[in-house]
Amino acid sequence: MTQAPTPTADTVRRLVRSLLKEGGDDTGGPDVRPVTEGRTHTWWVGTRHVLRLAPDRESSVARRRELRLRDLIRPHVPVAVPTSVAHGDWAPGLAYTLDTKVPGGTADEHDVSAVGEADLAGLLTGLRAVPVRQAETLGVSRTAPRSLEALRRMAVHAAERLAAADEFDAARLHQLTPPGAAQLAAQPGTAVLTHHGMTGEHVVVSADGRVRGVLDWTRAALGDPAEDIAGLAVAVGSPAAVRAATLAGYGARPCLRGLWLARCDTVIRLTDHLEGRAPGSLPLLRVQLRRAWEPILLERLSDFKEDEPEP
Repeated sequence: MTQAPTPTADTVRRLVRSLLKEGGDDTGGPDVRPVTEGRTHTWWVGTRHVLRLAPDRESSVARRRELRLRDLIRPHVPVAVPTSVAHGDWAPGLAYTLDTKVPGGTADEHDVSAVGEADLAGLLTGLRAVPVRQAETLGVSRTAPRSLEALRRMAVHAAERLAAADEFDAARLHQLTPPGAAQLAAQPGTAVLTHHGMTGEHVVVSADGRVRGVLDWTRAALGDPAEDIAGLAVAVGSPAAVRAATLAGYGARPCLRGLWLARCDTVIRLTDHLEGRAPGSLPLLRVQLRRAWEPILLERLSDFKEDEPEP
């Protein structure tokens, strides 16, 4: 397989020079810079655009599907979904999208306010309203729910290693018992469109705590709505995520399932990083662990009705 080229500032500048008539001088083209150091496939272009370059053919398929999916999602949600001003191939078979920048910071930079929680509730409500058949027509795949019990067992072992490193109290995971994990299994017939990659960097938050947009829909899937609740727990904290999901009409089961998916995931990810099996920012992984383990009132409930209706 041919090695994909590594994009450089000159590569990016040549690509966007013919697409935009703004910014830069007559010879140098618009100001371009990587969004994050070390990530050479996502670039700021001037002050109003972001260029995303697919690094391989699989990512290119996801980028092209995302363009159509964003148009499907946009009418249903109250927050911004990026708009493309140009798209095509930046190298043979490798796609690009040039999007307008969604103003604001990230959930890693700004706390979400009470009104921002209502924005998130609208997002979750809107995703549930996206027609499943239309999403499937665009190529969005179905993803089977994860086994919370299997994840719990992995997290228990990871927590013991974190405890040995003085990073975590492993006894906290005892709150989730095998019967509890079984009770929080995903219910059949509840699949909805999910972002499936909700992180702090993908949730755009303004300085006043409003949620202004959600970025990067390339991992969207039809599946367990608790996955997005879990993502929000890591991005904005468990209390805010559960309040938003409750406002969106989700009951105790998916909320608690999302909570425990997030808690197990963050324990495993931090352990993997500390033991050299996964990249990442250690300070951010610690913050994500703290967010996911923030206490919520709902988890004090000992049980809930098995026949509780879900939206």
